[in-house]
Amino acid sequence: MYRKLTFLLIAVQGFAILAVAQKSDIPPLFQDGKPLTARLNYAMSKVKDSKDDTTYFSSVLAYKNEKDGWDSLAIQLRARGEFRRKHCFFPPLRLKIKKNDAKETLFAGNKSLKLVVPCMYAKNSHDLIMKEYLCYQIYKAVTPYSFNTRLVDITLANMSGKQTKTYPVLAFFIEDDDLMAKRLNGKVIDSINLRPYQFHDTSAIRHDFFEYMIANTDWSATFFHNIKIIQTAPKKYIAVPYDFDMAGLVNAPYSVADESLNLMSVRERLYRGFCRNDGLTEFMRAEYIRLEPKIVEVINRFESSLDPKEFAGIKKYMDEFFTILKDDKKFKQGIIQKCRKN
Repeated sequence: MYRKLTFLLIAVQGFAILAVAQKSDIPPLFQDGKPLTARLNYAMSKVKDSKDDTTYFSSVLAYKNEKDGWDSLAIQLRARGEFRRKHCFFPPLRLKIKKNDAKETLFAGNKSLKLVVPCMYAKNSHDLIMKEYLCYQIYKAVTPYSFNTRLVDITLANMSGKQTKTYPVLAFFIEDDDLMAKRLNGKVIDSINLRPYQFHDTSAIRHDFFEYMIANTDWSATFFHNIKIIQTAPKKYIAVPYDFDMAGLVNAPYSVADESLNLMSVRERLYRGFCRNDGLTEFMRAEYIRLEPKIVEVINRFESSLDPKEFAGIKKYMDEFFTILKDDKKFKQGIIQKCRKN
């Protein structure tokens, strides 16, 4: 019953989010806010132990269709994330789909999808996935330059041993990079010559405030770590973030901050944005304060789907962020004086 209530809540939430976008601009997989039901069979140890990011393993993804029947799709997959390969039972996955195989299916257009799964098969895995999923929904409320996501009630079947062992978990798909960029009238770029100050200034500050809000330090505008860069016009580069499992808002048991940052825990906020024009920084401060009711509304949709203590903790944690924005002294100490000059 708990899970059914969760799915009902998210279905309503998804409808509200999709209502503000043109349906034709959204890939079929992400046009429905209702969680997908799926099953994925693969040799977990073989996939997890492979260190080669170019080696994919063949599998089949089965999923329920609109008529409550089952469809299947040939895919290839690999593990991603060096840290979670070492520390988690389930590493996150990247799925590759051939264009002809996906044609006229729910997955049409998606060539490469990320599948975010729990780190461990544990009691709190549901809440951890929901909190990371919440981060994506908050950022979508802040800017359209964000990834679409879709929850999936998926059964992971381990084919490594003599007997198949199954793990029903909550997970979510992240939109294909190229489709995201196309939807936003841009293209994905990979340029080692691009420097942080070349990013579109307003969107860069908007991104940096968001990472500070959720207390995520596991990203880099210098090395393109956990951000995808899209170009929407000549010399207009915008960072689109992903992978928030190390964020303080999620507070995963395995999360750690880089030792060089000298943080007591991942819950401690640290502004890692580069210094920008004071006027633009103040503009973004005002924008986030204006967006507070919208962000709170998104968070409130998750009340029924999270443990009461977890939900109360998120509310308090986010209140602390807006308290910083509204207090001149705290804003100066926490953001203005902490911005990076190089």
